[in-house]
This record gives sequence, structure tokens and C-alpha cells, in this order.
Amino acid sequence: MNKILKIVSMLLISIFIFSCSETPSKKVEKTAAEIIGNPEYLAISYGGYRENTRDIEPSMDQVKEDLKILAAMNVKILRTYNVHLNEASNLLKAITELKKEDPTFEMYVMLGAWIDCKNAWTEFEPDHNLESDRNTIEIATAVKLTNQYSDIVKVIAVGNEAMVRWAASYYVQPNVILKWVNHLQELKIKDELPAELWITSSDDFASWGGGDTSYRTPDLEQLIKAVDYVSMHTYPMHNTYYNPEFWVVPDSEKDFSDAEKVDAAMLRALEFAKKQYQDVSSYVKSIDSTKTIHIGESGWTTISDGHYGKESSRAADEYKAGSYYKMMREWTNEEKISLFYFEAFDEQWKDAKNPVGSENNFGLINLKGQAKYAIWDLVDVGVFDGLTRDGKQITKTYNGDKNALMQEVLMPPLANKPIAN
Repeated sequence: MNKILKIVSMLLISIFIFSCSETPSKKVEKTAAEIIGNPEYLAISYGGYRENTRDIEPSMDQVKEDLKILAAMNVKILRTYNVHLNEASNLLKAITELKKEDPTFEMYVMLGAWIDCKNAWTEFEPDHNLESDRNTIEIATAVKLTNQYSDIVKVIAVGNEAMVRWAASYYVQPNVILKWVNHLQELKIKDELPAELWITSSDDFASWGGGDTSYRTPDLEQLIKAVDYVSMHTYPMHNTYYNPEFWVVPDSEKDFSDAEKVDAAMLRALEFAKKQYQDVSSYVKSIDSTKTIHIGESGWTTISDGHYGKESSRAADEYKAGSYYKMMREWTNEEKISLFYFEAFDEQWKDAKNPVGSENNFGLINLKGQAKYAIWDLVDVGVFDGLTRDGKQITKTYNGDKNALMQEVLMPPLANKPIAN
């Protein structure tokens, strides 16, 4: 009898062990398909450089500080731009360490692979019909990092504004981007990259056929079919100078109050972005009706002594930037469009010799650790309590005085007064 009981017990234990081993473990990380277009997973462009040169990398502790700040803002997808510097690999290491410290910490990455033409950034004439030899190394490094951190990297973006012709220092033809997108897709088929990884290219709306029809080539058509989704850029702010028709105050609004004129201009800016999105969408879906379109970049600078400052289009100030951020988030969240807002933090290396240059001042948080007007509400509700950046608590710009902020708002030019250029 005891022998029978022993046998039965062993059988039951075996069945229990077998059933446990067959039970699938709970999935911890999400796939690209689950996070891209999901309003619960806010996206942002990230660069953590504090100094006026990228030769000085942020420390691991500084990167972790940034990650905690962004996580508190409910940002869960970061976009990087290249892998030839340590920034991307350090970011992936920092996320990994934070996940070990706190299993509930969740952050994913759209990993950028920078693409250049031959002779880009040299004393020689750029050859836009040939690619840089270094592209091969960039792609290989992106593949290596993706496989090493497959729980974090969910998208690889081949190139950044690498096909648009105004990127005169480095742009390439679409066939170069197509070559590398196809290469990465083939690696997925061969199980040399995760099958659920998404591949895209992040480029100006025009590069995706949303404007000048000369961009609409057979190679672009093949690229649209090859990517897992289209990542387009839209910048109404830049267009306040280059295409100001939508921006200037029309005669029909000349009797509006100053505040009403600014708010009306910002609504037109939002509609400008929406139209560029729709123009890209219409063209892309005429090639592949199943393809989704998301916004890889859009933002608004808060300071400019150049094209967007008081002597020109008068677009740059914190109120307008905050208004644009809020409207864009509301629209894209409602439409389930991922918006990789540009950008999380100010970075002064971009225009190192000019602190008030527009490129240095796109961040939602400045180099003093102050939250700009766009996210004052997050300070109010205590989102940043207990968090610091470089030892500084996250406070509001202008000491939170909106009246002081509004005194520096620039009025858009009137229709009968041309923008200086």
C-alpha cells in the first residue's frame, strides 16, 4: 500500500512539474506593435549632453537621472540618432541597470543608425549618389546593440533626415536607405535579428512624398513597402520663416487682441502639421494601404536670435512652444499616432558658439533643470518630487509666473509686413 502511495505521489509531482514547465512565462516587455501608436507609451527624442561639445559624455548617473525624469512624465519610448558615439550604448546600459533595480521600470528605444553620403562632413564635395563607407559599420553596430538589448530596442531607424535635399552636407538617394532597410529585414528572416523588431527610416515629410512630387520615385515606392512603418518629420516652426503664409496674421484677424492673434497662429501651426501628416499618409497609402505613419520628430524652440526670433518670424518663445506641445500631444494621442517629440532636454552642443541659437533650445527642460511652460502642469501635480537633474530639483521657468512669461511672447508678423530674411 505504501509502495502504491509512493508511486502515485511521484506521478503527481511529475505531472505538476511538467505542467509548470509548459505554462508560458508572463511576458514582461512589449513589442513594437504594442507600443508604437499606443498613447499609453509616450515617445520623445533624447540626448543627454550637458556641455557644448559631444566629446564630454553624460555620466551613467546623469543618464539614469534623465531616465527617471522621463519615466515620471510617462515617457516610455526614446529615440536616439546614431551609434558611432557612446551615447546610445550607455543609454541601453542605464535602462538595463534601472530595470534590475526596479522590475517595474519600463523604457524602450527606437535606435537610430546614422547614414551619410560619400565625403559627408569633410573638406571634399559631398557625393550624394554614393554612400559613406562608414554606413556599414553604423548598421552593424546597430544590429549588435539590438541583439544585445533586444528587450529594450524595439525599432531601428535607418538614417535621420538622410534623404531630404536640404540636408546638403550628407543626404543620400533613397536607394541607399532601401538597401539597408532590406538588409535588416533579411536579418529578421534569418533569425539574426528579433522577428518582432520594426524597421523604419525617419525623414522629412517631403522625403516621404508629402510635398515636392520629384521625391516620388520608384525607389521611394519600394522603401515604403519595405519599412514596417513610416516615420515622418513635421516642423511648422521652421516653416514660419521658410513658408510663412500660414503664420502671418491675416487681415481678418487684425482686430484680435494680442493673445488671440498668438493663439490663432498656433492653431494654424497645428493645422499645418496635420496637413503635412495627411499629405504623407495619402501618398504612402496609395503605395501600400496597410502602412501606418507616425511622427519621428516635431518640436518648437523657445529661444532664437535668428530666423525665428523677434527680428524675423517671431515664432520662438516658451508660450508658443508650450502651446504647440500640448496641442500636438492631444491630437496624436487621440489619433493613436506616436509622436517622438523633439526634444526632452536642451542641448547646447548643437550651436556651441551661440547659446541663444534655436537648435540649442528645443528641450522641455532646460540646462538649469527647469521645466519649461509646456510641462509646468507636471510640476504642479508633483510628478518630479524627489527627482533631480545634476543635483537641481525640477522647478518652473519664470518661477512659475505666467504673467512674466507672457510679457516675452512675440507677436506674429502682420500679413502686410513681410518677414525679414
